[in-house]
Amino acid sequence: MNASRTRQSQLGFTLIEALLSVALMGIVLAALALLTAQWFPNWNRGFRRVQQIELIGLGLERAVADISAAEFVSPNGKTKKPLFEGSELSMVFVRSALGPNTAPGLDIVRLSEMPTESGLALVRTRAKFTPLAPGMQIGSQVAFSDPVVLTQGPFRLSFSYAGIDRAWQPMWHDATQLPRAVKLIVRSTTTGQVVMVSTAIPVHVTSPAACTTKSPRECLERLNKPEQPEGEQTL
Repeated sequence: MNASRTRQSQLGFTLIEALLSVALMGIVLAALALLTAQWFPNWNRGFRRVQQIELIGLGLERAVADISAAEFVSPNGKTKKPLFEGSELSMVFVRSALGPNTAPGLDIVRLSEMPTESGLALVRTRAKFTPLAPGMQIGSQVAFSDPVVLTQGPFRLSFSYAGIDRAWQPMWHDATQLPRAVKLIVRSTTTGQVVMVSTAIPVHVTSPAACTTKSPRECLERLNKPEQPEGEQTL
């Protein structure tokens, strides 16, 4: 009888042992919370940066597909020059219509920097191609729609253009040909440093179809030659 009572009294934990175990558990949890508080923000920033790089990669792929498909299309029948306007922060060009609900034809595509709720963003808009009146700005004649955000902060995208001489320049305006290549330069909005995902795209069609049977030099000389008034002949 006494032996059984002795064994029962030895089972379980004493109050001091329970308090010690609770205190030890509190110390372990506090240490884990401290480590998590120091490590989680860095992990979260890294994860967010990876997501931003992936999103800008998708936006660049869309921009590359559009720019490489640019076509040599004159804005009207009174000029031989293509409809193409390029600056550091925007581009306007013509390409074949693309989209699930788009009828066959040509689109005027604009890639330009616009303000959004999250800051500055590169936005793609489009409009159906129709002949434009000469001597007027494209923006005043074309109603662009269907905006799609391609890239946004903390990155900023700019353009650079190269012709036959392969020299990069920040503008491509009123030229007789499309640029041979367009460079997409991605910079950090905070540091201004160029991001490694920057790329250059060759433009597949840079001259009109009539130039396919002529040398590039002969074609350029013909395009740059001023048009003669009707009825005037060269002797």
